[in-house]
Amino acid sequence: MTAPWITRQLKGLLDQRGHALLLAGPSGLGQYELALALARAWLCERPTSEGACDQCGSCHAIDVRTHADLMVLLPETLALELDWPLDEKTRDKIEKKELKPSKWIRVDAAREVVGFAQTTRARGNTKVVLVYPADRLNVESANTLLKTLEEPAGELRFVLATEAAHQLPATIRSRCQAHALAWPEPEEALAWLQTHTNVPATPANVATWLKAAGGRPDDALAWGRMGLTPAMWSALPQQVAAGDGRTLAGWAPAQQLEVLQKVAHDLLATQSGGAPRYFQPADLPKPAQHMALQAWTDDLLQAARTVEHPVGAGLMLEAWLARAQQVLRPAGEHRGFHGNTLRA
Repeated sequence: MTAPWITRQLKGLLDQRGHALLLAGPSGLGQYELALALARAWLCERPTSEGACDQCGSCHAIDVRTHADLMVLLPETLALELDWPLDEKTRDKIEKKELKPSKWIRVDAAREVVGFAQTTRARGNTKVVLVYPADRLNVESANTLLKTLEEPAGELRFVLATEAAHQLPATIRSRCQAHALAWPEPEEALAWLQTHTNVPATPANVATWLKAAGGRPDDALAWGRMGLTPAMWSALPQQVAAGDGRTLAGWAPAQQLEVLQKVAHDLLATQSGGAPRYFQPADLPKPAQHMALQAWTDDLLQAARTVEHPVGAGLMLEAWLARAQQVLRPAGEHRGFHGNTLRA
């Protein structure tokens, strides 16, 4: 069942006649789901005012990943995760361990879009290219798409979706009509989460997942799948301040770093007189010196740029926690502050 906030946006976007849409917003708001719903509606044989019929041959072909008029352009890692087929040559190389699945959209895949644009439609009046996450286009693959994106042949439509629109080349953004993803109402997000998870979804658990995700439903589901409980989440800020990694140790480096960033965010917010976004005020340690806290935040941001390629993940967590413990040491116990010490 499509989330209600996705359905609302879909109905509005179906009225737009541009050939290229760019769906942008923070992670967890349903960029991929909305992009695929648009593609389904554009290709549907019996579309309604609310989108695709979900029953015709076109809808079935998308469900089984065989629609000849739809090209989905994804990084290979994501294509495998979402069960979209790779071209035969790439698939064979990956299966033979001759090629590691890429987290970026390769230029060869972008060149396939150019060829796809020049082919005859197979079943309907439209062909569609879906690109997600669009920020995973490297410079060469983005440049390969430019001319086709600007002057598509025939009835070809593009839908690009991203969680980092600022990382897209201006040449790509300027060729698309932009749509900012809407945030759901908290009540509807909580109701949707309780029906879209296979783990225990008590009201307290669901509220914790949504809080941990900053109100983003898809990200909240990810926290739920990890088995996050209210007790675990509320204990994390104090554990971080104490250099205690008992909860974080079993998580991926990106998730570990995300928690540290959220602790730093909420401490900065409270220090400025605002309300914390991810944790309850009572869960947070006392705010550190402002300069130390800001420098720690900058260090975490720098670490996030390479967190997908961790070397010695256990040692890296140890270094991150030691840095946090240094910054968050109670007033009067600081022995001096040195910035830029996060690199493991």
